Amino acid sequence: MAQNIPVIDLSDALDGGLAARRRVAAQLDRACSEIGFFTLVGHGAPRSVLADLRAKAHAFFALPLDEKRRAIHPIPTTPRGYRALGIEALSYGNEGGTPPDLKEYYHFGRESWPDEPYFTNAEGQRYFVPNLWPERPLGFREAAQRYYAEMERIELALLRLAARALGVDEHYFDDKVDRHITAMRLNFYPAQKEAPLPGQLRAGEHTDYGTFTILNGESAPGGLQVKTRSGNWVDVETDESTFVVNIGDLLMRWTNDRWISNRHRVVNPPDAVASQAQRLSIAFFHHPNYDAMIECIAPSGQAKYAPVKSGAYRDLKYQQTRMATGVI
Repeated sequence: MAQNIPVIDLSDALDGGLAARRRVAAQLDRACSEIGFFTLVGHGAPRSVLADLRAKAHAFFALPLDEKRRAIHPIPTTPRGYRALGIEALSYGNEGGTPPDLKEYYHFGRESWPDEPYFTNAEGQRYFVPNLWPERPLGFREAAQRYYAEMERIELALLRLAARALGVDEHYFDDKVDRHITAMRLNFYPAQKEAPLPGQLRAGEHTDYGTFTILNGESAPGGLQVKTRSGNWVDVETDESTFVVNIGDLLMRWTNDRWISNRHRVVNPPDAVASQAQRLSIAFFHHPNYDAMIECIAPSGQAKYAPVKSGAYRDLKYQQTRMATGVI
């Protein structure tokens, strides 16, 4: 079983023919079965798009707290806008009980959608929520939109490879994600001027909730770790030009546990640099259409899970992670 994070080059699948897609799909299957994480290169996302959003995010988080708080959504449970330190404890999504995570973040989703019932009816309005953008820095919204569009392109390519790896039609997922409810987060882990509480991390041990999470990070102290099947924690190298991808609980369920939604965490920086070390990560948490019925891809009679709707599943996970602070 894998003890390190494999590297997958997507360019072969994007530019090559059927043989290339089969080869990359086999690599994907192996990575998702053994550790549930991989580093993605050859993705085709322009470095300028990644760098622009990182720069805008750093500029926002450097603003005075009073100004950042003006971007807090008036309805606390709405996954849009700014969240300060102490709002979330990710470990609660996996029945943990740590103190709140040492991070602040900015939450946004798709910027626009058609004037159609799926998006505008009562249920749709719970997932397609107008974004809340700060006054500064200028260009924040545009940078976020460009980045989001690149992630949609990469996510669909990964899902088509996933379908091939799982032995179903390459377009199996297409009509289940064409109106997806994906949210993004800009996670900022500030320098730690005071010692963390016992058990408190930048992000507690958790799994993600949807299909593929696509993460762009920075090489800085206090980073991402993943738990192997043997129970060891290993560091995950993050780089500004590549992505770290992991599967979420819903995709593990969809694959009938063939693929693993692995536990991971963001650790605190070493004491010697904690008072200066800060870190930013950009996460695209892909989630299918809210009305998509998730049924195990498995031989008849061998499904481990009952069908569940995508939106209801995400709502449950969101509520669990907010229980620590009482924001439910």
